[in-house]
Amino acid sequence: MAISVMESESMAILCGDLFHDILGRLDGTTLASAACVCAAFCSISKQEKIWENVCHSVWPSTNRDDVRSLILSIGGYRKFYSDCFPLIVNKEVCLSHWDPYLDYPEGWAEAEYYGDLDVFGVSPSDFVSVVDVIYKDKSIYSKVLWGIPDSDSINGWFRNCPFRIDLLTSSDREHDHPKVTLSVDDGLPSVTCIERERKDGKLWKELRDGIRLSWIVVNKKLKQAANISSWIPLGGQRHWPTDRDFLIRFGSILPAKDILPCQVAECILVMKFRVTLITDGEGNQTTLELTELSLQIEDMEGSHVNGRNSLLVLKEALNCRRSKNYSEVLESCHIYSKVQSELKEEKMRYESRLDRLCILSGIAAFFSFCYYVL
Repeated sequence: MAISVMESESMAILCGDLFHDILGRLDGTTLASAACVCAAFCSISKQEKIWENVCHSVWPSTNRDDVRSLILSIGGYRKFYSDCFPLIVNKEVCLSHWDPYLDYPEGWAEAEYYGDLDVFGVSPSDFVSVVDVIYKDKSIYSKVLWGIPDSDSINGWFRNCPFRIDLLTSSDREHDHPKVTLSVDDGLPSVTCIERERKDGKLWKELRDGIRLSWIVVNKKLKQAANISSWIPLGGQRHWPTDRDFLIRFGSILPAKDILPCQVAECILVMKFRVTLITDGEGNQTTLELTELSLQIEDMEGSHVNGRNSLLVLKEALNCRRSKNYSEVLESCHIYSKVQSELKEEKMRYESRLDRLCILSGIAAFFSFCYYVL
C-alpha cells in the first residue's frame, strides 16, 4: 500500500514537471487559454517565472535587470503581459466633437497651466519607455528611457512646446554607439541599384512586412503600463525625403477627454531607415541603417500637442480599452483617419464661406464708398 502511495506521488511530481515544461514553451495567448483546461494547468500558469519567459520572448528589453525590477514593482510579469500585449483601441471618434469655436478646457488657473505638472497627478519622471524593434522575429534594437528628455527645462519650455521623444539622438552618435543596421544576412533582398528599387519596391515590401515595433509606456507612480504602438506598420513613404530613405509609421488613437478640444489624439511613432549600397568583390551589398525612431502626439487638426497635454494624454492611455484583435486596432485608426479627412473638408468649406463673405463685404463697402463720394 505504501509503495502504491509513493508511486502515485512520484507520478504526480513527474506529471507536474512535465506540465510545467510544456506550458513553459507556449506563447502568452495559448498559455492563457491552457489555464482554463484544468486546475493543474491553472495553478502552473500563475507562476511568475513562466510569464517572465513569455515577456522575454516578446520584448527582449525585459531581460534587463532594471526593467525586471520595474516590472516587479508594478505587479509582476503576468500583469505586465496582460497590460501590454493587447493593443489600444479607441473608436470613440466623432465629427461632432469638432467645432470652430471650441477652445481648451476652462478652469485652469495660470499657475496650474504653467506650474508643476504634479498638480494633475502626472510628472515626467514617472514615465518609463520600454522600446523594442523586431525584424522577422529577431531583435535589432532595444532601449529603455527613464523619464522624459528635456522635461526639466526652466521657464516652462517643455510644457508649452511640441512634445517629441527622439530615441536616436545626436549624443548617441557622439558616444560611438553601434549603428542599428539590417543586411542581406538578416533576410533583406539584395538591391543592385536604387532606380530598380524605385520600380519594383522589393526591398520596401520586405521591410514593411517584416518590421515590428513595441513602445511600452510605464507609469511608476500609478503602477500601470500600456503599449502605444500598433506593432505592425500603419503606413509609410518610400524614398522620402531622399531616394535612399524609407519612412515607416506606427501609432495608436488615444483618448484626450477634457484635455484637447477634439477629445482624441493620435500617437505617431516614426521609424526611418536609410539605404546603403556597398560594392565589393561579390557585388552590391544592401544595408539599411535605422536613422530615426521618434514619438509625437498630434490633435485631429494635425497640430503638435505640447508637453503638458501630451503627458496627460499618455496618462489617460493607461486606462484605455485594449484588444488582441489587430483588425480592431486597424479599424480604430481608419475611423480616426476618415473623421480627420471629413474635419479638414469641413474646415475648408467653413473657411471658403468666410472668404466669400469677406469678398462680398469688401465689394459692398467699395460701392457704398463710391455712392457717398459721387
